[in-house]
Amino acid sequence: MSLSTQSSTVEDTSTVLDDAPRRRLSTETKVSFKTTELFSYLGAVVGVLLASQLIGTEDGHDDYFRADRAWFFVVLLTIGYLLSRGIAKSGSRDFYDAR
Repeated sequence: MSLSTQSSTVEDTSTVLDDAPRRRLSTETKVSFKTTELFSYLGAVVGVLLASQLIGTEDGHDDYFRADRAWFFVVLLTIGYLLSRGIAKSGSRDFYDAR
């Protein structure tokens, strides 16, 4: 007997008395390159690095936005992005059995 689901077809060759585990189909979050948060993260990183490059020494003042500070902000953005992806994946526990 063949069961059809939205995303794939599962072969069910077990009998009613068989308690063998079925393949679980779950609703998983999108892969990272299909999300807008990845593009927002990349845009923010490019913006921080570009701002660090463009803001420089003017009229005898020190560099206001040095490279070490820019890379610190990139690290903070990366931590925020990784946390947001972890939270998104931790909330996707809506499992569906093949039956």
